[in-house]
Amino acid sequence: MATVTFQNATRVYPGATTPAVDSLNLEIADGEFLVLVGPSGCGKSTSLRMLAGLEDVNAGRIYIGDRDVTDVTPKDRDIAMVFQNYALYPHMTVADNMGFALKIAGVDKATIRERVEEAAKILDLTQYLDRKPKALSGGQRQRVAMGRAIVRKPQVFLMDEPLSNLDAKLRVQTRTQIASLQRELGVTTVYVTHDQTEALTMGDRIAVLKDGILQQVASPKEMFTRPANAFVASFIGSPAMNLGNWHVKGDKAVFGDATISIPADVLAGITANDGGDVTVGMRPEAFEVVTAADATTIPLKVTFVESLGSDAYVYGTIVGANSEKQRFGSGDNSETMVVRIAPEVVPAPGEILQLKARESHIHFFSVATGKRLGN
Repeated sequence: MATVTFQNATRVYPGATTPAVDSLNLEIADGEFLVLVGPSGCGKSTSLRMLAGLEDVNAGRIYIGDRDVTDVTPKDRDIAMVFQNYALYPHMTVADNMGFALKIAGVDKATIRERVEEAAKILDLTQYLDRKPKALSGGQRQRVAMGRAIVRKPQVFLMDEPLSNLDAKLRVQTRTQIASLQRELGVTTVYVTHDQTEALTMGDRIAVLKDGILQQVASPKEMFTRPANAFVASFIGSPAMNLGNWHVKGDKAVFGDATISIPADVLAGITANDGGDVTVGMRPEAFEVVTAADATTIPLKVTFVESLGSDAYVYGTIVGANSEKQRFGSGDNSETMVVRIAPEVVPAPGEILQLKARESHIHFFSVATGKRLGN
């Protein structure tokens, strides 16, 4: 086991004008499960491949422990990688697939068999050791790929979207198994995914990337409750945060017929570059339904209600939003808000719901820079 350090690591593909990964600085602790997450093309897989030695590092350094591995060949980095497509040999049995890397390394048969059986027991694959991959389900194949990594006993596990090929139910089950297994083995793990739900449920810490630039590194709880900028706020959370620009009027923010209070520390951070606006973010669970309007309520015209048994999600638009040039809603440039309410009393489409946002659950960001304002 070992730490992993990216030190201004940069990757520029031939012919590209901008880096795929731009001066990445990231320290991963010994035994930590770190998730790299972001939209397609953000540089997360490139970062993982740089660590694996599958991509050149054009500038900066990468360390595993105290060892500079920037120019070390992949086979000499003491890492094991789990791929999206399993990458199993179809003509080999499960046992042979799991032990193949050790065989190539010249490890004796008895040791190989011992390690394979040990990994198979951990992954509940003992009864499948003599089968070939075609006789296994997708989830079982992914566990075989995990087993192949485990038997090598590497310093670092690298996982590149290993659950992408599984159906929804199996993904939930397998991600729990992977997270539990990593904590049991205590091996430093870097896990790449585009699924922010996986990131929130699996990682000790999350690193969010956008356009090759690191946006924030934090625990799942901190990432959810204190996003560093508007991009992280919109990306982390499902359903997505309600986000958009509101007008600053005194110590209030106004959008359509909705008004909320702006804390003093947020007001102090608003500059002339923000153009008299502030970016406001409120997650679906940040609201409570009130019976009467007052000076800081949000009137929502209901368009659709999604009942999920334990919760209900109300979709709608702020009354008066049609007079605004900007949009406020859940998702990119959306004008539809999403609000989570108790399922007992569900409003009808067309009804006006009076909402009050909990002050501690309102996020403010600079319109000019996107950075978080206030505490």
